[in-house]
Amino acid sequence: MDRQQEHVLRVVEERGIRFLRLWFTDVQGSLKSVGVAPAELENAFTEGIGFDGSAIEGFARVVEADTLAMPDASTFQVLPWPNGAEAGIARMFCDITLPDGTPSSADPRQVLRRALAATEDEGYTLYTHPEIEFFLFEPQLDEWGRPVPIDDAGYFDHLAHGDGHDFRRAAIDMLETMGIAVEFSHHEGAPGQNEIDLRYADALTTADNIMTFRTVVKEVALSQGCFASFMPKPMQEHAGSGMHTHFSLFDGDHNAFHEPGAEYQLSITGRRFVAGVLRHAREISAVTNQWVNSYKRLWGGGEAPAHVCWGHNNRSAMVRIPMYKPTKGQSSRIEVRTLDSACNPYLAFALVLAAGMRGITEEYELPPEAEDDVWALTDRERRILGIEPLPSSLTEALHVMEESELVAETLGEHVFDQLLRNKREEWRAYRGQVTQYELQNYLRRL
Repeated sequence: MDRQQEHVLRVVEERGIRFLRLWFTDVQGSLKSVGVAPAELENAFTEGIGFDGSAIEGFARVVEADTLAMPDASTFQVLPWPNGAEAGIARMFCDITLPDGTPSSADPRQVLRRALAATEDEGYTLYTHPEIEFFLFEPQLDEWGRPVPIDDAGYFDHLAHGDGHDFRRAAIDMLETMGIAVEFSHHEGAPGQNEIDLRYADALTTADNIMTFRTVVKEVALSQGCFASFMPKPMQEHAGSGMHTHFSLFDGDHNAFHEPGAEYQLSITGRRFVAGVLRHAREISAVTNQWVNSYKRLWGGGEAPAHVCWGHNNRSAMVRIPMYKPTKGQSSRIEVRTLDSACNPYLAFALVLAAGMRGITEEYELPPEAEDDVWALTDRERRILGIEPLPSSLTEALHVMEESELVAETLGEHVFDQLLRNKREEWRAYRGQVTQYELQNYLRRL
């Protein structure tokens, strides 16, 4: 037993922890939890907690159902939401293994671990910084079955004692109590829409933090009489919610994306990373934007990126190079704007990283910068500039992903096949729906 595990056992005893929740995700990024009594924790560290993997979406076939959840002691935290600390409830993330100790090929956390290990073999460490958007709605839908935002505020609006303001303060207090540092928070552009930005951390820690973040936000919302949604596009007339994520590679203490005197201070390594993300953008869309509803966000305007291009101060671009701070060379980074806040962060980060690293190792050439508002260009103008569209639907994204060697290699055969199967079923179910649009436009006319 290592020192971190011994420390957790000591804290559990000293703080009177009575319930331990072991967390992990399925291939879609849904949070799963199994409870363990403190008396069983030492055994859980050494032997894991067994469960039926065939009951978890995409984990295992019935004939190979035995699976173990191995707690990661470095992720131990007491849960602070209502009555959590008082009731003595804590959580840890788990790595999923087979009974012989082999990492499970179906575990999204292991997928990211593999991608990070391959990157470390090249001498780099990946750091990420997500800007997470979400909506707060009233508990009840309106008479037409539509969600009702808790306020009518807009971008950066400050409402004295407003619901969103109070909510963000409570959510941030809870996150920071759990050791998750927050950098910024504000009201976003749509009614009821908020954004909370997490501070830079290594990619695996960030992915764990995002899963915790989504749980915290939903818990705080329930405690305040509303509900939170990370649905990419819940309201037709307003912009959707994304998770613009900043990426940077470090070689030891050196930011590999920084080069003084280069254009935008972006190094050749950074330029090749961006080129890789762009070249493989269509292939990874079914993971970074995995829901039917995701493509209504991407193609619904509101500064959402729908085309494969990059820019410096261009918020219509898929990849943006943020403003460089002359006194902070370590802050050089790229911002990928496609990701949904409802994506599986383990798989999404693994694929963005794999695409960027492919650009570095194969020395991809960065295409010309998109200087215009890409949305304002005609299709012909975009074609002349060599700007491709992202997939416009989940089914199109799946067709592209199916042919991708990079995605199959990064996710592994099991996760790759399970995602394709699961998402094709989602598309078939969606395709059979009769929508309100069809009823309004065709029912009486035809």
